[in-house]
Amino acid sequence: MPEYFLIAKIDSVYGKNGFVKISSYTDFPDRFNDLEKVYLDFFDDKKKFLIEETKQIKNSIILKFKNFDNDKDVQILIGKEVFVEGSDVVKLPKDYFFVHDLVGCKVIKEGVKFGSVIDVLNYPANSVYVVKDINGLEVLIPAVAYFIDDIDIDKKIIILKPGINLYDDED
Repeated sequence: MPEYFLIAKIDSVYGKNGFVKISSYTDFPDRFNDLEKVYLDFFDDKKKFLIEETKQIKNSIILKFKNFDNDKDVQILIGKEVFVEGSDVVKLPKDYFFVHDLVGCKVIKEGVKFGSVIDVLNYPANSVYVVKDINGLEVLIPAVAYFIDDIDIDKKIIILKPGINLYDDED
């Protein structure tokens, strides 16, 4: 069974010729230009859809699926999540990571396990790791060089810089 990765969500109909507007979850919107197929989720079952045309208009990505030729045809697709197979996942540049690879990473502070990444929040300036510490508290750690010394994604380890204060009352 193939592994699927969420890349977008269908937001609305675009025009009258079967196009849909999507919200992309990827930092690489150009990836849609080369995609030939995606999978949409229908009741936890992934259905393959062939992409007939892709447009980028301003900051929006517009898709047209094969055999969906008018605005009525695409109504059923509104709100559906868009996935790709693992083989179609974009190859990331150095020091970029997929959220699913970061979640579950052990966070090490000064040689000792501090906690584990449970989520990643994406903001315009930088991402923020949501870490559950060994006491069960959630701690937000900006994903920037000031806090992060090293990430070994293969070993699922994030090493924090020494001397970093992560709690308000820490001195």
